[in-house]
Amino acid sequence: MTNFTINPEIINGELLPLFSLTISDSHTTAVYSDTDLQAELVRVLRNNTNISICDQQEGLYMRLTVENNITFFHKWFGCKTPLPEILVQFELQGCAKKPLHECSESEIRRVYFAKYYMSGVNNSCGAKSSWGRGYASEAVSSMMFCEPIHGVDVKTINTFINMLQKIKDYPIPVLILVSNMEHALLIGDIAYKLQHNGLKQVEIVEEDKITPELESSGASTTANLFKISAKVDDKIILFDPPEIDYIESRDGIAMIVINDESYAMDSSLTEVEKKLSVYGFYRCHRSYIVNLQKVREIITWSKNTYSLRIDNKIMSTIPLSRTKIQDIQEKFSLK
Repeated sequence: MTNFTINPEIINGELLPLFSLTISDSHTTAVYSDTDLQAELVRVLRNNTNISICDQQEGLYMRLTVENNITFFHKWFGCKTPLPEILVQFELQGCAKKPLHECSESEIRRVYFAKYYMSGVNNSCGAKSSWGRGYASEAVSSMMFCEPIHGVDVKTINTFINMLQKIKDYPIPVLILVSNMEHALLIGDIAYKLQHNGLKQVEIVEEDKITPELESSGASTTANLFKISAKVDDKIILFDPPEIDYIESRDGIAMIVINDESYAMDSSLTEVEKKLSVYGFYRCHRSYIVNLQKVREIITWSKNTYSLRIDNKIMSTIPLSRTKIQDIQEKFSLK
């Protein structure tokens, strides 16, 4: 087993709290933080470690076609995977003849993923390496991705998740930095939240153990509840259940989410779940209760990774636990 450790001695700045984190090659580690903390962590790791930073900032040739870019890096890194297989793996066969400067952001991101994959995975077997710090013959010991799926389409997210599954076959620890908690839960086997007061692991429990009493709640939770309350400063706002997209737990506080607006509640997520089940709300993940009437898509990223896309102005995506996929398929009569 290969590990990469971030310890307090590495963190030598005023912006970051002191913490210790060991990243193992047996799972993908995601760290959620605001953009300022993320940028400082990248700076510290870039200056004080040999971790390979994949930040989509440089290294592609915009005037060359997608295929020519892949061909160049395929040869440069001594990639043993056939070139056509790389194009298919990263969903690039459809844009292979297109110059990179004419490609969409999602297509360009997939080219970056292919480059990083060919460099890191092949380098783990002794090939050449390039990660913005010069070229060396030594093996990549760890990889860090910065905001890999921000602002890209579903195909690109799925490509990245599939790439992570393949990287697990090699002894390469992977750290992913994101500024979106949903992304951390989607692509990280283990998720942490980095704040100014320290680093805290996001605890994951089996949802089946959270609310076993729901089915027995019966008529006691019927239509005696018509409004859901939330606090905004010194005011209490009342919401009709149908207008709520989903409810999310943030640091133990239940937050009503409508489009891109959030409102804090006094109730816990478990308490809210009991009250709203009669209105078609469903605990799709340990940290989320979704309004099933707002679900537009069920997205399968990989064999055990799912999301729900919400029909609102920003088309929000929220995690769907792998233990819930069969249940939610039955609720929508998909089986």
